[in-house]
Amino acid sequence: MIQDLSVTREEIDKVDKEIVELIEKRMDLALEVAKYKMSTGKPIYDRQRELEKLERLGEMASSEFNAKSVQELFSQIMSVSRRYQYSVIGDREKVIDGMFSQKETFEISADTKVAYAGVPGAFAEMAMVDYFGENVEAINVKEFRDVANLVAEGKADYGVLPIENSSAGFVNGIYDLLDRYQLSIIGEQKVKVNQCLLGIPGTELSDIKTVFSHPQGLMQAREYLEDKDWKEVSMNNTAVSAKKVHDDGDKSQVAIASERAAKLYGLAVLNPMLNVSENNTTRFVIVSNKKEYLKNANKVSISFSLPHKSGTLYNILAHFIFNNVNMTSIESIPLSGRQWEYCFFVDFEGNLSDSAVKNALKGIMAETEEFRILGCFVSE
Repeated sequence: MIQDLSVTREEIDKVDKEIVELIEKRMDLALEVAKYKMSTGKPIYDRQRELEKLERLGEMASSEFNAKSVQELFSQIMSVSRRYQYSVIGDREKVIDGMFSQKETFEISADTKVAYAGVPGAFAEMAMVDYFGENVEAINVKEFRDVANLVAEGKADYGVLPIENSSAGFVNGIYDLLDRYQLSIIGEQKVKVNQCLLGIPGTELSDIKTVFSHPQGLMQAREYLEDKDWKEVSMNNTAVSAKKVHDDGDKSQVAIASERAAKLYGLAVLNPMLNVSENNTTRFVIVSNKKEYLKNANKVSISFSLPHKSGTLYNILAHFIFNNVNMTSIESIPLSGRQWEYCFFVDFEGNLSDSAVKNALKGIMAETEEFRILGCFVSE
């Protein structure tokens, strides 16, 4: 005879109530563990012990399915317990405070050297002017890695690098440069990008055989280019593309670049807007070789690596949820030479001086590999 559903649900409610009471008791015990670890200086996370305990718990179940269910449930209970302990202990060794120093302002003067990739008219130059103003010493170089290298060696005080476009996504290789050259993000500048088709004055569409631009420029104009039988050539920069078209003086060549580049290099605007989105925006980061952040900074960027295992990323991101920290973006790239392992880059709202941010970072740092705070900065 099948039991009435209402009776079964009542029994489930009773079991659930008992589970809640037991979880609360377990959290009280987790607090006692936190107090002990606080007094002894022992780390909160002991991965080996947790794995052994999960195995023992699974063995208590009566079936393979229940064993997996129990292990999954207790894995989350342990994760919640750790987050609770991190919040109780806090940053007792002031690890987070020791990583970066807080500043009221950054000193910017006519002697400040700022590097960007491209030539005058590049969107990176526009970002530099928007952030620093005209009264700095601009250094234009060929490639993004040249910017990173100059800043890392102290030959430039700051660098300007594009990191993300609202239409085409993250710019390939920038996060790798930040890691390789150990640069810090100290600022952010967003530039509205209007991609134009530029050519030698008098150029007709029927003359065009080749279009030059940065890969992001070509991507942002993808819909316009789809029905064109033009050869697409990637360049280091959109403004460099405009300069090449000017220097070659060939009507069969056009560039995708800014209207400002057209004015600088005496080119005609054949089409004033190639990007589909009218709100096409590129986010640039301002980088430094110093670990500093402004007192009024409101965004943090971090990186870490994780093995490709079920639940690992979820458990890390749960630190943001538990501490009421709002994550704004996440990007992953495969780790070179390490199959199925990934490096994650995460941006979230907050300041390194916030207790909630410190609690989240302490937990993430303890439970990941190659953890790094990339920067803390003011976001528009």
